[in-house]
Amino acid sequence: MLAVIFDQPAADGSATRVGEVEVPVAGPGEVTIDVRAAGVNFIDVMARRGDPGYATSWPFVPGLEAAGTIRALGPGVDGLEVGMPVVAFTTAGGLAEVVKVPARLVSPIPAGLTFETAAAVPGTLTTAVLLLRSLRPGGSVLVHSAGGGLGQALARVARRQGAGLILGTVGHSSRSAGAERAGYDAVLVRDDELSAAVMRRTEGRGVDLILDSQGTKWIDKDLELVAPTGRIMLYGNASGAALDAIPTGRLFATNAMVGAFSMRGLAARAPWLIAEAQSEALAAVARGELPVEVTPLEGLQQVAAAQQALAEGRGEGKYVVTLQSRAD
Repeated sequence: MLAVIFDQPAADGSATRVGEVEVPVAGPGEVTIDVRAAGVNFIDVMARRGDPGYATSWPFVPGLEAAGTIRALGPGVDGLEVGMPVVAFTTAGGLAEVVKVPARLVSPIPAGLTFETAAAVPGTLTTAVLLLRSLRPGGSVLVHSAGGGLGQALARVARRQGAGLILGTVGHSSRSAGAERAGYDAVLVRDDELSAAVMRRTEGRGVDLILDSQGTKWIDKDLELVAPTGRIMLYGNASGAALDAIPTGRLFATNAMVGAFSMRGLAARAPWLIAEAQSEALAAVARGELPVEVTPLEGLQQVAAAQQALAEGRGEGKYVVTLQSRAD
């Protein structure tokens, strides 16, 4: 079968190719899926550049989100059937014609949803649902990197969950359009005026919940912007910077909380939380409560360019690649 392959760590697509790999076989508690659509995520970039904890070995097949039909069931799998349209958070290997995944991370696709729409749910909308669990109705939210696929999803989910003020930040004004379409109340450029702009919009109080995908690169700025007793959630390390220590003295001064979030960590230790949020997000999309916009890619050969666009901050929304399985 064909898959996207990272041969070794690289800063660009020079070590990325589409090639043949063995078709996986479902083991106990697992299923294999004939992939019809798969999501492209920034975490692919972190794996490609060799960030610790993302690529388990080399060569490596990336991909967190896959939608398709069940190819085979491993021993001990109940409630799923061969041929059933499903979507899954895959942790790795989703950018391939066939993927193997624990059955507990698989959800049936509701009637009426396309594979392309469903493929945007496991890593993107599911992450958004989980990150916003602690948000109280009427609370304010600030999302860094608001123009990307996950940034746009966070705005939509926050609105659905009753957020008050929803602010997004982008690195350059050219990244504002996508975030504005997603429903942010204001999209702010991360520059010297950011703190003043946030405080004006929050009447000097600060933001109740800050969602930051850049590791600790902006932690000092986050501590300026967070409201007393507010919360900063770090999810991922898109900046690639060293994960420096959190300045605990400033935490005491602001009465703020800093937390960390990892979908991979949940998949390993609490997969039921992913399954519940994934099913919730799918149902909301099927009911029309959460709009999904994807940037389509035709075939695995286009994935490397999309990953590089994400790496360079040029990504346009949520990339989803469509493919037809030829594995037998």
